Amino acid sequence: MAASRKTVLVFAGVDPSGGAGIAADILAIAAQGAHALPVITALTVQDNDRVYGVEPVAPELLWRQAQILIDKMVIHAVKIGIPGSAANARVVAELIAQLRQRQPGLAVVLDPVLASGHGDVLSRDDAVQALSPLLPITTVLVPNGPEALSLSGQLAVADQAAFLQAQGCQHVLVTGGHGEGEVVVNRWFEGSGMCRAWTWPRLPGEFHGSGCTLAAAIAARLAQGQAMDDALDGAQSYCHAALAGAYAVAAGQAMPQRLNYLQEK
Repeated sequence: MAASRKTVLVFAGVDPSGGAGIAADILAIAAQGAHALPVITALTVQDNDRVYGVEPVAPELLWRQAQILIDKMVIHAVKIGIPGSAANARVVAELIAQLRQRQPGLAVVLDPVLASGHGDVLSRDDAVQALSPLLPITTVLVPNGPEALSLSGQLAVADQAAFLQAQGCQHVLVTGGHGEGEVVVNRWFEGSGMCRAWTWPRLPGEFHGSGCTLAAAIAARLAQGQAMDDALDGAQSYCHAALAGAYAVAAGQAMPQRLNYLQEK
């Protein structure tokens, strides 16, 4: 009998450049030793720098993609990227509520992608409003600095995290990759304040799909039963190594090397 692997149900869009979205999630999850179950939320027109169009799948098709998997397989964690539309976000929230009826502690990791690095929109509706049904069911929210600001309206990182926790997110990891300076600081908030901060050397250049990579790695590690502290620590280490080994396919943002850095559990 074949050996089994833990599964991560992934809701994300298709990036034809292969650098972000569902392609990034599949590779990052595999690199942690888990198996991705990819459910497509949207088709996009994009390259490694810009997004030129987003076409969300019909909510009914989104539901069918996920339901057939939920009916047959045990889901060990969920990772959410762009829903593509407010209607799709509501469907995802309903599916997770269904899953939690049989698995109350199911981990859900949300990468709240609001726009591309150049500001190109990634939702047919208002991106912040489209995410609102997902925040109350999120175990770990992984916003970068601009996303945390847009979602909360707060300037201080601690206030951003407190606002997002008040919406229902249990854990908030605010990443500092979009900041300045020689180091990147990622801050983890849970309960009444910050639990831990990580510092990483800032790497030269820009990368396509770094947020997808980190969030997917966190979900895969939680799927395999790692404690939250260990999952966050290991996923960041993996993501930093993937960015350090990034390669070019064209001018512009580089592609993280996701498969050469399998981490020990």
